[in-house]
Amino acid sequence: MSYPDDLAVEVHGLRKRYGAKQAVDGLDLTVHRGEIFAVLGPNGAGKTTTVEILEGFRSRDDGAVRVLGVDPATADRAWRSRIGIVLQSANDQAELTVGELVRHFARYYPDPRDPGEVIDAVGLSDKAQTRTRQLSGGQRRRLDVALGIVGRPELLFLDEPTTGFDPQARRSFWDLLSGLRDGGTTVVLTTHYLDEAEYLADRVAVVHDGRVLALDAPADLGGRTARQAIVRWTEQPPAGGPPTHREERTDTPTAFVRDLTVRAGGPDGEVPGLQVLRPSLEDVYLAMLGALPDTGHYDESLEDVR
Repeated sequence: MSYPDDLAVEVHGLRKRYGAKQAVDGLDLTVHRGEIFAVLGPNGAGKTTTVEILEGFRSRDDGAVRVLGVDPATADRAWRSRIGIVLQSANDQAELTVGELVRHFARYYPDPRDPGEVIDAVGLSDKAQTRTRQLSGGQRRRLDVALGIVGRPELLFLDEPTTGFDPQARRSFWDLLSGLRDGGTTVVLTTHYLDEAEYLADRVAVVHDGRVLALDAPADLGGRTARQAIVRWTEQPPAGGPPTHREERTDTPTAFVRDLTVRAGGPDGEVPGLQVLRPSLEDVYLAMLGALPDTGHYDESLEDVR
């Protein structure tokens, strides 16, 4: 099977079972070079297993996988030097300073970035002489990214990168990732923060029961119907009585509100209780999963289903 040069990741029919549990069940997806690609889904949906297979950390039972043109199951050290991995948590080398740790990791790669430039890029220049155990959670996460990018990866994997961040730290981190993408790095991101995926990702995949339920740009996920605007307003009966709360979905909210103003507006031209709402990625995602039968697949007590 040939793989297009513009794809950083291509997966066909991926399967992985843990005992009686089918964690990944015929999953297909592609990731284009130079994009931020977000993988979404509830606990137990198969996200972590899929990403670990792409990283070469976990074997697969079936399916075809190519990452940067190579099968991760048989990849060598040269391939590993082309990818960066930022795990969900790391507490290693607590007594080393930020500068020492980044310089240490840089030695693992044939053509690393300058450690000082990397430390500056992640906003830790003033912490270069600080021991890692003294960093805040957000600062430690930035250090993790520094370790992930010091080898000039073509592809960067990020697992729940902003868990525990305050809002300001999250937004700064998002700017950092956008800068990496603009510099040509492909990013594969798993996150439970839907606003994060909506802000960062060029495309998102929703994983359910080990398969890709939907894959599209955040603004297009779920199709046109799911993205229709919702117009809400209040009607007061002519004969008095309690008001009626109305709601309408429409592809043309401006025209609808204009007509509504003519039909339902009061003497001052105002429509009581008027709201025009655009569904967010979170709205679409929750509606998508809520429309599916409950299989029990997401039971967090099933620790062998990833």
